Amino acid sequence: MNNTVWRCVAGLALAGSATLACADFPEKPVTLVVPFAAGGPSDKIARDLAEALRKPLGQTVIIENAAGAGGTIGSAKVARATPDGYTLLVHHIGMATAPALYRKLGYKVPEDFEPLGLINEAPSVLIGKPTLAANSFAELRQWIASNGGKVNLANAGLGSASHLCGLMFQSALKTNMTPVPYKGTAPAMTDLIGGQVDLMCEQATNAVPQIEGKKVKVYGITSLQRLPLPALKDTATLSESGLKDFNVQVWHGLYAPRGTPPEVLAKLNAALRTALKDAELIKREEALGLTVVADDRLDPAGHKKFLIAEKARWSKVIQDAGEYAD
Repeated sequence: MNNTVWRCVAGLALAGSATLACADFPEKPVTLVVPFAAGGPSDKIARDLAEALRKPLGQTVIIENAAGAGGTIGSAKVARATPDGYTLLVHHIGMATAPALYRKLGYKVPEDFEPLGLINEAPSVLIGKPTLAANSFAELRQWIASNGGKVNLANAGLGSASHLCGLMFQSALKTNMTPVPYKGTAPAMTDLIGGQVDLMCEQATNAVPQIEGKKVKVYGITSLQRLPLPALKDTATLSESGLKDFNVQVWHGLYAPRGTPPEVLAKLNAALRTALKDAELIKREEALGLTVVADDRLDPAGHKKFLIAEKARWSKVIQDAGEYAD
């Protein structure tokens, strides 16, 4: 255990001295672990956040990609890290879904982590191959009903945003489709454009270029609010189109290992709040169709409450679908 942790632990043991004990944090660079490969949406979000965190923390913030097993490898690494505030995790909705998706998980959610605050939310869009006969969501529902289990629904792999959104979509329609998992968004999108698969539920940030190029058809937005992006200005939400209260958004949160001293957690949360008010960060997020969180989920207690609720919500959807990983 390093000197900073010893000082903080000693401070916590002495009444009235805890704040002084952790006053020096951070004394060295902070690492943000991203449990996905470089270049993806989560990596981009983490890198933008790292830049915005530098000033309030007064230290360099390093990105470490620890990809694999649907984000569980990187998550487990942070759960086992020294709880000194220098190793943090940036993770998306997979934090809430992994406990139901994986039979064997090397950590517990939320028990092995200290939620520091939610970062952002990103809705997805339901898109289809360009040759699909349906030109509206109403027509799509009829087409799905007529084709039953023959409809192919692509996703970027177990636990991906497209996989989870697809499960929720099938649940809302009370029908089963044939899942076609890929090793990432790019190959799934390529086959959708080429007509090898029928539908896909994908983050708006990834789908907008294909929609603008008329390479795919768009049938609805998965959030409760429409998106102010030019390519989607006339696209209704799925809730408006008949799937009442359908709301699937990919969110990202910041986490520390369990046992990180309260004073360090407070400093990290304060830095996160400052970073999320950064004008350049907000501009970049909005350009990607993301909404920066500014409600009570930015508070650690609010973040934890939301995480537990999302875990319960998705557990039911996943268990009903019977989709698990070993």
